Amino acid sequence: MNASRIAELRRARGWTQEQLSSASGVAVRTIQRLESGTDASAETLTLIANALDVPVGDLFARVGTDDFGATVDGLEARRRAQQERRDATTEAASRLFTGIGILVVFGTLALAYVTHGTMGWLVWLIIPAYWAAGRYLFRAFFRIVIDPRLDERYPLSLPTRRSSTVAREPVVTRTPR
Repeated sequence: MNASRIAELRRARGWTQEQLSSASGVAVRTIQRLESGTDASAETLTLIANALDVPVGDLFARVGTDDFGATVDGLEARRRAQQERRDATTEAASRLFTGIGILVVFGTLALAYVTHGTMGWLVWLIIPAYWAAGRYLFRAFFRIVIDPRLDERYPLSLPTRRSSTVAREPVVTRTPR
């Protein structure tokens, strides 16, 4: 790795190595090694760049060769493309949850109409149960099943969460290999 600016960028934010470790999901020892000039994987560099909110190329003081510069630029482009694909997948899952919820609401209303209210309060319990309990079950399923698969498929990306079903900020849930 060419001369690293990781320590400089970390200090500019007022962060300790431990804080950068927590924000990036990278072990403190790895950050110490990177700051002393040890090479790192593309995934590790991407996690650190995401935590510091800078492009991967900004982690380096200089780009010594054209090949290295092209590699860093290519890495940033791959990271952006993977993040876009991951975000699209997350958005699709969120829309699926909402679509199913709309079907649940209309199905429940149809059931109430067909039964002429003989099912009473039970029919009206279905709608809030889906939106409340279903939301938490969906989040758990997404984090336990879907996120690890997206981590494998898009290793340079970070999980994103929507406010309604899945949160807005990137959430680091893994450590680099």
